[in-house]
Amino acid sequence: MTAADGPPPARRIGLRLAYDGTRYSGWQTQPGRMTVQGVVTEAIRTISGEDVLVRGASRTDAGVHALDQVAAFTTASALPVAAWVRALNARLPADVTVVEGREVAADFDPVAAAVKKRYRYRIHDAPWRPVLQRHLVWRWRGRLDDSLMAAAAAHLVGEHDFTSFESTPSTRVSKVRTIHSLTVRRPGESDGGSLADGRTADQPDGLPDDRAGAEVWIEVEGNGFLYNMVRIIAGSLVMVGAGRRPPEWLGTALAARSRPAAGPTAPPEGLTLVSIHLDADAWPGFPTHSAP
Repeated sequence: MTAADGPPPARRIGLRLAYDGTRYSGWQTQPGRMTVQGVVTEAIRTISGEDVLVRGASRTDAGVHALDQVAAFTTASALPVAAWVRALNARLPADVTVVEGREVAADFDPVAAAVKKRYRYRIHDAPWRPVLQRHLVWRWRGRLDDSLMAAAAAHLVGEHDFTSFESTPSTRVSKVRTIHSLTVRRPGESDGGSLADGRTADQPDGLPDDRAGAEVWIEVEGNGFLYNMVRIIAGSLVMVGAGRRPPEWLGTALAARSRPAAGPTAPPEGLTLVSIHLDADAWPGFPTHSAP
């Protein structure tokens, strides 16, 4: 390339990331704090020498995990996408990984492209304490009634004003969001599915961390979420499961449009961003979601 050719054209690289959020102060870069966005930005700098803005589809909070965060950055490097993925994974810490990558349109915006997000909140309520997965669950001392929690969850499905389920203060103008689905289940028990070590629901012996019925999973999918919305939904459902509130209380709390009307904010460690569904036109020819 000669000087007359000018600098190489800028390219936009899209990434799908997974991370254990335990050590991080969330996704968003913050002065003096370690964040996921920060370590990804630093890894890019060590590869190409560029100071870039890595934009993520979801600004996960401190301690929250992700199986499918979508991010993108612009680079002048001619490094092939596959080489970018390998180089990033060689430099990122062990609790952050690039799952997939591709070149995207120059105007690709992960926030605008995300049409649906799915979160999972895990609560461990067995008589024993979790050991291997203690940093991935909310430990609740006392058996929860997941059938009551499921009945309460039905009140939140649909398009509503979720003011009662947002931490304050807030800069969001509109509190209206749509929840497409909200389920409560005990994995490996009611669904008959296999557990982490390959056992099925009719084989309950084994490691206590993944024994059938040891956890309650709350899974919610929506077009967007307010600040701490999923954690407040989880905390409210636990109040119902613990017998402290009736299922219909959740409908009353929703209608109140006041934060004190709902339950507590569940701790961050139980929450995982499971998948992000992208607009097919914004990310053509690529899977619109990942992660189970």
